[in-house]
Amino acid sequence: MPVKILAFAGSTRKDSHNKTLVRAAAGHAQAAGAEVTLLDLADLAMPLYDGDAEAASGLPPGAVKFKALLAAHDGLLVASPEYNGSVSAVLKNAIDWATRGEGNSMAGRTAALLAASPGPRGGLRGLPHLRQILSGIGVLVLPEQYALAQAHAAFDETGALKDAQAAAAVKAIAERLVTVCGRLAA
Repeated sequence: MPVKILAFAGSTRKDSHNKTLVRAAAGHAQAAGAEVTLLDLADLAMPLYDGDAEAASGLPPGAVKFKALLAAHDGLLVASPEYNGSVSAVLKNAIDWATRGEGNSMAGRTAALLAASPGPRGGLRGLPHLRQILSGIGVLVLPEQYALAQAHAAFDETGALKDAQAAAAVKAIAERLVTVCGRLAA
């Protein structure tokens, strides 16, 4: 049975650089033999987490769907924008919903982290925060990560990375995720 990878970006922007980056990485994971599901968090209605609302109404449908997708996959390929040196609110909110209700749907998954930004650091400052959050809820986060600087000029018209070194780094991370998930499943 092939390794199943859920790939998503912590952004709801239509033309997000992180969405483009995670699509590129997902293609490499698929080429490495994984079954990949691309998810757009914008397609899931997940209001800001509110414990009182959860107690009164349970999980919103978007959170239920997100939890089911997480539970059905071995690994996570996450591209995280950097907002003021940390993770985006939409990504943190999705993670918060994933840990509510009937158990933590992220626990036991393996994750590979990426970031893209038009700035010179490529979103690098937010990745340690994401690593800490995910590790704290039982996700095995691979030590390898990649931050793509100058992302506004990094992709060609098809969404492929123009720079061979950047493309090789993203490919290596995606392949590593597939390998580790496969070994853990065996």
